[in-house]
Amino acid sequence: MNLLLERVLHRLVKTGDFKITGPNGSTSAFGDRTGDPVHLLIKTKRAERAITLDPNLGLPEAFMDEEVDFLEGDVLALLHLVYENMGPSGYDAVWMRAVEGVRVAFRRLQQVNTQARSRRNVQRHYDLSGELYKLFLDEDMQYSCAYFERPDMTLEEAQQAKKRHIAAKMKLKAGQNVLDIGSGWGGLGLYIAKAFSADVLGVTLSTEQHGVATQRAQSEGLEHHVHFELRDYRDLNERFDRIVSVGMFEHVGVNHYRTFFDKCATLLKPDGVMVLHSIGRFGPPCATAAFIRKYIFPGGYIPALSEVFPAIEKSGLMVTDVEILRLHYADTLKHWRERFLANREKAKEIYDERFCRMWEFYLSGSEAAFRWQDLMVFQIQITKKNDVLPVTRGYIEKTEKSLAMHEMAHGKTISDQADEPARPKPRKPTRRRKVSGKD
Repeated sequence: MNLLLERVLHRLVKTGDFKITGPNGSTSAFGDRTGDPVHLLIKTKRAERAITLDPNLGLPEAFMDEEVDFLEGDVLALLHLVYENMGPSGYDAVWMRAVEGVRVAFRRLQQVNTQARSRRNVQRHYDLSGELYKLFLDEDMQYSCAYFERPDMTLEEAQQAKKRHIAAKMKLKAGQNVLDIGSGWGGLGLYIAKAFSADVLGVTLSTEQHGVATQRAQSEGLEHHVHFELRDYRDLNERFDRIVSVGMFEHVGVNHYRTFFDKCATLLKPDGVMVLHSIGRFGPPCATAAFIRKYIFPGGYIPALSEVFPAIEKSGLMVTDVEILRLHYADTLKHWRERFLANREKAKEIYDERFCRMWEFYLSGSEAAFRWQDLMVFQIQITKKNDVLPVTRGYIEKTEKSLAMHEMAHGKTISDQADEPARPKPRKPTRRRKVSGKD
């Protein structure tokens, strides 16, 4: 085994039961032999060198290329052992801190997300086969953090609870028009239209998601009230009573935060409400993990709250409420990882073995980061005036309970107008003004 790697691991791994068998066939043991065993097989000298020099990228790439395998344990078990020994920062060796320091220094260059580049970045991930996502997402195709009101909730129940929770924070009223920035496969927009008799415009840069969302709106008879368009939020000029964005802000990039919130300030009516749901980090600003940036979310960035609030303040918007969701995404990813692995052979038929290994590392690594490192999800409620919403949070829970009760009673969502549920009534289609600009 590489002498440098062995020395670092002996210094790093104090607890746990970790073994590595190197390309020469020799096995080295680390830790105090407690906990579940993890035994890593490194098959090639090339993989061993790559892991030694830059484990954050070298390990996942070697795993993808089948130059690394597990004789005991799996990716999640290995990351648990490593993070338990390294702490939430995830960096211990001097050269690892140096490599990460360089990535932090150049992070802005990696996030020049122009409209054209944003579209290409989205296509890399969200325009993958819809059949792939059906293998592990819930029935509504929610590809963002669920909300586990109870630990025994199913994924479907927790994703429904997430939609209720976000909708309740928006204090929606029947007849309002709503903008969904980054509308995904349409689930949240359709939920809002049905539950609150609202008109919804959802914008996305994903051709795959746009097609599915549009088809869903048509099949549910909501095409006159829910419109999904292939548009960049920067091209919008309409004004909205409510704005919601779930799982999109991670793709904006720190260079463009001021542009994002300035645009939202322009689009939001004076008495409007916005809810922003995004992954964030507890710690200070950092760089996107090398593996995630290269293979999963090019151009993506997970912000510290200290990077988000100044941009909101400068835009003239007001933060009226902030909620931190701890461990909810770890539990969401656990469901996704287990479902993906249970359908691994089907995923392999769609793509190939290397892709399946890449996604196994992505889902496992993401779960580990939310469970044992410094990642979380924040929901920021934003207005233009401080008297738009009630001064206590009671209305949120009241609306959630009302929606949940009627979903249970009727098997579908019902609107919540003036805190009293009422069925949505058909209205004339809302005409939307066409705007020029690049798609």
